Amino acid sequence: MDIAVLGALSVRENGISITPTAPKPRQVLALLALHADQVVPVSALIEELWAGEPPRSARTTLQTYVLQLRSLISTALEHGDPGAGADAEDAPAGPGTVPARRRTAKDVLVTLPGGYLLNSGGGTSDVREFDRLAGMGYRAMDAGDFPGAARLLREALSLWSGPAFADVQGGIQLDMETRRLEEIRLCALDQRIEADLRLGRHRELLAELTVLASRYLTHESLHGQFMLALHRSGRRGEALDAYQRLRGTLVRELGLEPSAALRRLQRSILMAGPEIPGEPAETRGGERLARVG
Repeated sequence: MDIAVLGALSVRENGISITPTAPKPRQVLALLALHADQVVPVSALIEELWAGEPPRSARTTLQTYVLQLRSLISTALEHGDPGAGADAEDAPAGPGTVPARRRTAKDVLVTLPGGYLLNSGGGTSDVREFDRLAGMGYRAMDAGDFPGAARLLREALSLWSGPAFADVQGGIQLDMETRRLEEIRLCALDQRIEADLRLGRHRELLAELTVLASRYLTHESLHGQFMLALHRSGRRGEALDAYQRLRGTLVRELGLEPSAALRRLQRSILMAGPEIPGEPAETRGGERLARVG
């Protein structure tokens, strides 16, 4: 099974899409796909579908959605193996290794005590691949391998084709997961830009950072990186203007002053002091330039 959620939802078995078009079954599949090979409690699925106000028939309706998904899975299995599918031998299924007998829809979408599990069968998941590449990128940063870190983090970020679950009408659970995934994407982006700055790519970064600073108006780390890239490109005045815009936004919207780390960066640029090479998102003493609004 191939699972993609970092953009439009795509779940394929034997290369055949099992993604339903109806909104509710689509929500169910999205949550199961994100947590593939893990049990998703019935209570979490009901909360996702009905936002804390489930009808009396909630469990029965959820079972109907599961049956619809299994029908799609069965069709995909039959495409790969005409003897497989919903009418194949019906033996107990589990999350472990795939049985020697022909796989059925119940082996793929498994009913377990308290919930359901989507058995990926060792297939691909863009979230898992993102986590793997980003983790390698972070370790490369810690080891001072900035070219390797920039390459790995850029590869991780390339897995995103848009906001997570971009074409799914999300409820409470999916909205929370979407925010979590966006946060880990921003963390990887922050580190990739830092690696590029440490490699002296400040001019190449200006266009990207201009867009990011306009999109994330209170994200101090990105604004600090933007200021540093401008300053190192000989655009000191614009770097100071960027600080003033950020400060105005923070004070107006959050009632906060910029962090001590960002104020030190501003003073360094104002005094035309050292460009603090190697410290675009981190200052002396290890204080991070990060506040996300």
